[in-house]
Formats: sequence, C-alpha cells, structure tokens
Amino acid sequence: MSVTFPFREVIPAEHGGDLPEAADLVVIGGGVIGTCTALFASRAGLKVVLLEKGRIAAEQSSRNWGWIRVQGRDMAEIPVALEAQRLWQELDGLCDGRLGTRTVGVGYLAKSKSEMENFAGWLEEAKPLGVSSELLDAAQTKAQLGATDSPWVGMLHTPTDMKGEPWHAVPELARLAASEGVIVRERCAVRGLERSAGRVTGVVTEAGTVRCAQAVLAGGAWSGLFLKRHGVTLPQLSVRSTAMATAPLPQLVNKAAVDDVLAFRPRADGGYTLAPSAFSELFLGPDAVRHARPYLTLARQGSFDVHFRVKAPAGYPDAWGTARSWRDEEETPFERMRILSPEPNAGKVAATRAQFAQHFPEMGDVPLQASWAGMIDVMPDVVPVVDHVAQIPGLIVATGMCGHGFGIGPGFGRVVADMAQGRDPGHDLTRFRLSRFSDGSKLVPGPNL
Repeated sequence: MSVTFPFREVIPAEHGGDLPEAADLVVIGGGVIGTCTALFASRAGLKVVLLEKGRIAAEQSSRNWGWIRVQGRDMAEIPVALEAQRLWQELDGLCDGRLGTRTVGVGYLAKSKSEMENFAGWLEEAKPLGVSSELLDAAQTKAQLGATDSPWVGMLHTPTDMKGEPWHAVPELARLAASEGVIVRERCAVRGLERSAGRVTGVVTEAGTVRCAQAVLAGGAWSGLFLKRHGVTLPQLSVRSTAMATAPLPQLVNKAAVDDVLAFRPRADGGYTLAPSAFSELFLGPDAVRHARPYLTLARQGSFDVHFRVKAPAGYPDAWGTARSWRDEEETPFERMRILSPEPNAGKVAATRAQFAQHFPEMGDVPLQASWAGMIDVMPDVVPVVDHVAQIPGLIVATGMCGHGFGIGPGFGRVVADMAQGRDPGHDLTRFRLSRFSDGSKLVPGPNL
C-alpha cells in the first residue's frame, strides 16, 4: 500500500448522484463513525443516506495514527473497543485485506518508576474486562523493540492490539457500504434539520431536503457548531495534532509504541507513521473561551501538552469570524470549508524524525515522505459523547472521540446503528451521555495513557 491521502482536494469526489426524497436514517459526516453507522444500519434493513460535506474520511479519520487499541482506554470504552477489534478483522476480510489491519501489539513506554505505577493502576482496573495487557520490565522492553540504548525502564504492552491504514481503510468501508445499499454523497453539506413539534422530520442539505425521522450527527470537529445552530450546547473543542510518514525503512520494529514525546508504528508500505505523542495545539476562539470552565479539571492535571495559539484560522469551526447561525437557504461554514486541513507543525516534524533516529540508529536516516495535521475533536473529560439529543427527538450525536475514533469506529458505529433502531446497544453508555455536562455531575477525566 502506498501513502496516498484521500483528503487532498485535487482528488475528484467518488460518491455522487441524486439524493432520495426520503430515507429511514440520514448520517451526517463521512468519517469512520458515520461510515460504520451507515453500514451497520443498512445491514439491519434501513434505507440509509450518508452525507459528507467534503470527502469521505478527509479529516481526522484519515489523519490519525492508525492504532486500533484497547490499551489505555477509559474503562467504559474497553468493551466497545474490544468489539471494534473483532469487527475490524471481519470487515478487512470482506474488503480482501485492503483496510491494512494487522495485529502488531501496542506498547506504552515508561521512563520512570512512577509511569510504570500509573500503567499498573490502569491494568489492575482493566484486567477484569478481558484485556490482554501486561507489564514488561526494561530487559523485556528492549527485547521487544530492539532499542538497547533508549531510556525506557518498562512498558505496558497489549499484544492483541492492532493497526490499520486510515487513508485506505475508511474510504474502503464507504465503498463497502455503498455496495450494500447505502446512498453515499460527497460534497453535500447538511445545513440543518427540519422539525415538526420538535422532532426530526428531515435533513436540509445544499442539494435539497431528505425526509427522515432519524438522523445521526457524526461531524467530528464540526459537531458543536452544527448543534449550536439548533440550540444545543456541546462543550467540544478541537486541537491540532501533527503526524508524518517516513519513506520505507528497515522493518526493525514491528510494533506500535509511544512514550512521553514520540509515537511510532509500522505501515503496510514499509515505512513508519510518526507523531509527537503528547503535543497538541489549541487555537483560541469563542468556544474556547465559552467552554473554558468544564476544561479546568483537565487543565489542572497538567497531563496534556497543549499549546495555545492566538486565534483559530479563518473558516475553522471555532474561528472568530465563523457564523454560528444561518438560514437553511444560506451558504454555511460547512460549504465554505469543505475540508478542515491544518498545516503540520514543521518544527515538531523535524524533532520527531530526529527522536526516532536517535532510538533506532541502525535504521540510518529517517527520510520524510509526507507530513500532515488534523483537528482532533476533544471533550472536557477525554470521553466521547454517544447519545440521543434530548432537546431534538430523532437526533443522535456521536462525537468527541478525543483521538480514539479510528480504532473504536466500527464498535461505536454498530452501537449507534442499534440506537437509531431503538435496540439495546449491548453496552452501558452512561459514561457517554450528553447530559453529563449540564446535570451537575462531577466530570471525571479518562486516563491519559
């Protein structure tokens, strides 16, 4: 598999055609969550329309690290993540291996005893849920990675964790969904919801209205803006994360791993995906100011390396000039910026390549094939929102995946598809309820592992 990026706007849209007058379910957002929701809902017999303002997987769903992990997740996410791993394998089989999934194992690398103690605390709580994770000492860690001169004193290791190839996988899932009857439409922004007596009766797009009684909002970094236009508050922000792909290198490390500054994993084309692990950038805008209070607990922890930037660039969801309200017949922010495509942090690209070369000098130079950035949709407690929107009957929101969305996508897609049919989702979703930000509950941040 070569490194080709579906989010490049020069690539023509793949999915077009006329919209139907009506559907059973309309899914807003063609990332991994929306695409998987559409696929599983269609398999249950629903007539499904999947709408994407730009390109399928053009934003964070193709820009992430490609990890499909259970390790380090919030306890409420683990059962969904375990299901997602099983579904990834099944879907890859249906796609003849084109998703690039492979069991490589994931390692969280410690440089101190206190980090190992944190890993041990997570493992003690997670082990009863069925994870395969284990603690390895320094000698075992070096044996797994071959980095004999690195400062790692141990590792939290999950041998059954996997990786996929995001820029191939999600577009392939959309093709699978289309082949199974989902009506997929790219470059078709959703402007708003039609409602009667408060309930959803249709979805208004730039190409016309699709009547429906159920809609799913899986808009990633744009979800809060869409909900605000409909009077629903979601304290979601987005942060810029940088990543890169090396050219093919000796495959000396066949494992995904991360420490406090560096993340890496092997790719199917023989290169590695690298990233500055904890580093992210928050562009300040109206929502960053408005929602500052619920993020205070997370900020006081000091466990995330977040750097503030003066203002969000023009057209971004939280830019000062981005409209917060509009009429159904007006052009929307979703049409003005089809693809949210931030520039990578060049300094971090150079530093990350140097760190990787330092740990694995036997690979020689680390040639850069591509670098990119994405906007990760985050929540104040580092836990997604997957819930019915009480103020708008007929609307489900699945967003704020906090950088976990790619790996857990098929799991939450199956869950949301069942929610849309009124079925038991099979998992306890209490932790993911939207009302936790307004019902007086104390926000408990998920693990920063």
